[in-house]
Amino acid sequence: MTPHTATVRREVQELSLLFEISQTLDRSLDLRDLMGPLLAAMAKHMGMLRGTITLLNRETGEIGIEAAHGLSARQRERGRYHLGEGVTGKVVQSGQPAVVPHISEEPLFLDRTGARGDLEKADISFICVPVKIGNEVIGTLSADRLFTDAVSLEEDVRLLSVIASMIAQAVRLRQAALEEQQRLREENTRLQQSLKDRFQPANIIGKSKAMQVVYDLIGQVSASNTTVLIRGESGTGKELVAHAIHYNSLRASKPFIKVNCAALPESVIESELFGHEKGAFTGAVAMRKGRFELANGGTIFLDEVGDLSAATQVKLLRVIQEREFERVGGTATIKTDVRVIAATNRNLEELIEKAQFRQDLYYRLNVFPIHVPSLRERGTDILLLANYFAEKFSKDNHKAIRRISTPAIDMLMSYHWPGNVRELENCIERAVLLSTDEVIHGHHLPPTLQTAEFSGTVHRGTLESTLENVERELLVEALKNSRGNKAKAARALGISERLMGLRVQKYGIDPRRFRTRT
Repeated sequence: MTPHTATVRREVQELSLLFEISQTLDRSLDLRDLMGPLLAAMAKHMGMLRGTITLLNRETGEIGIEAAHGLSARQRERGRYHLGEGVTGKVVQSGQPAVVPHISEEPLFLDRTGARGDLEKADISFICVPVKIGNEVIGTLSADRLFTDAVSLEEDVRLLSVIASMIAQAVRLRQAALEEQQRLREENTRLQQSLKDRFQPANIIGKSKAMQVVYDLIGQVSASNTTVLIRGESGTGKELVAHAIHYNSLRASKPFIKVNCAALPESVIESELFGHEKGAFTGAVAMRKGRFELANGGTIFLDEVGDLSAATQVKLLRVIQEREFERVGGTATIKTDVRVIAATNRNLEELIEKAQFRQDLYYRLNVFPIHVPSLRERGTDILLLANYFAEKFSKDNHKAIRRISTPAIDMLMSYHWPGNVRELENCIERAVLLSTDEVIHGHHLPPTLQTAEFSGTVHRGTLESTLENVERELLVEALKNSRGNKAKAARALGISERLMGLRVQKYGIDPRRFRTRT
């Protein structure tokens, strides 16, 4: 091998090593996880027998081995030095690299770890370079290798110094990141302190202006016994608002009873709400207390109250007005001290106009209305909720999700969320289960969230061709529904038979293929 070829080969090996180290340092914010792989890469590319990274403890003045290659745990533990002690201590003290061609001939080389045998020492070279941030030495990077005339120890010093600089840069960046995190934590603490007098329920996630209005209303009504009507789309968290009202009220230690009015059949809803006496109906083998009776002293939450039947609405109205009722099949009047919180995603005003909901019951329920905004109205909360759900489902499924990728964030922010917070929760749970690299990527989200750019389905046609395709589909669908009758298809589309004929002729559609064959 010529000298030029050997030089080129060495340069290629160095570049390969430096590239692998840079990739290793980018993997994690915790350098302790990266030092072992970094030394292993050096051993592979440099023929290093042993390697260590030491760090200086400023408080004790002791230098200890933080990571090592080729040393046992016991040997690593023995490798401790003070400033100026041994080769490693001198390098930390002076900030200058040290080269020992033969460690057996160097009295400063202490072999504190006991890893080098007497026969081996004669052929071992030791290179140690400082790891510095600015002018401050924070530790060392060292390597053992077999001494041969073919190996340039000066080149090894140069290469180890470059690697030490990369380690120092990584440490500096991590320190800056930690300082920024600390600054943000302190700033967040200050903000929390400044907002300490502003009420916010502990069970609801959200910082948007729309949610601040909800929090203010909850804070105002919680301490009273006022009936509350919570309105909002399905999946917005109306039950969480009801929870917040109850558990911040004077009734917090009393029962909180939930009733889903839409989930109970009309035949059993009355018994569920008011209870029944033994023998009141077939199957009533014992007396049973209803939800209003169980909630005495506390709060009853009537979810989907807009789905109650007319007969049940009448009995509910009496309970709200008089705070009394009778069990099904009973005659004894039962008094109850209960606060009523109702919720619905239906338009009660429209139901009143259609005579499907009693107006007097509406006024009894709508004493203190709270509108829970849809997720579309609180877009600034989307990432806050996504991070919360990612952390929650990571713990539930024993997975580590470290971040949400930028394309996934863009998808979450641009979607219209018809299912609101419940839909977002389901999407994040699915993404956590699909993730294999501790990151939620765009392709982990459901197809409904995929954008044209991300999924590679960007439309390439012109406006004219797109309109023609839509027109042809409408014509074919109308002819299919009319079983090939062009006159009937034309009426369905709201066009004349002549225009229908021209369009069918333009697109080469044969109406006969849609006729029913006998």
